[in-house]
Amino acid sequence: MRPFKHLPLSEFVLERLFYALSDPVRLEIVRRLAELGEASCGELDGGRAKSTMSHHFRVLRDAGLVQTQTIGTTHMNSLRREDLSHRFPGLLETILSQYDEKGR
Repeated sequence: MRPFKHLPLSEFVLERLFYALSDPVRLEIVRRLAELGEASCGELDGGRAKSTMSHHFRVLRDAGLVQTQTIGTTHMNSLRREDLSHRFPGLLETILSQYDEKGR
């Protein structure tokens, strides 16, 4: 299995982040990862098709939000909190706090 490509910190751009977070499914994945710290794709799929979830995780990786590593046959995902905080201080926390205030 080939390793996943992850966006270098120097290539993080707001447009990609906002695009990735504009979809409710991807926003929910980010919210859940913020709660759990790390989770497999299966733990985050919400009963959705594997191909659909693969697309969502790719968009999140391409934006620099998520890091995926393969452990055996399992793909483990985590937020790139430190990288995001370095590049855009406070952005992720602001987005997550707004999401939580809406009661979702």
